[in-house]
Amino acid sequence: MKQLDRIQNTIFICGAVLLLIGAATYISGWQLSFYLYAVGACAFSGMQLFVGYDGDNLIVKRLRFQQVIGALLLLCTAVLMAMQSFNFGFARRNEWMVCLAIASVLELYTAFRIPSELEREKKKE
Repeated sequence: MKQLDRIQNTIFICGAVLLLIGAATYISGWQLSFYLYAVGACAFSGMQLFVGYDGDNLIVKRLRFQQVIGALLLLCTAVLMAMQSFNFGFARRNEWMVCLAIASVLELYTAFRIPSELEREKKKE
């Protein structure tokens, strides 16, 4: 797996914090929380899509694909939040919560499984 440099890692962490704050405060109805979430989703997903895997391990490739799907679902959550916030489109209730739940399950699963699989790959060599 490619490693992020110091600036990219800072963007990644700040994006994750903004994601969390935006999602947690969106329920309260605060208008700026959507913008916090959207900026956080773009930063977090952008840095996560930037990292790649060049190896031959099919399990890591599959997990990486799941991680990319999770990152894209975080961006879809921002779109669904915008639909609810600005009253356009089909998502005017809390559909964004379902999308966020699926994305967070995928992200959490891959966050633990990819490092363990890479460690197992190192031990084989």
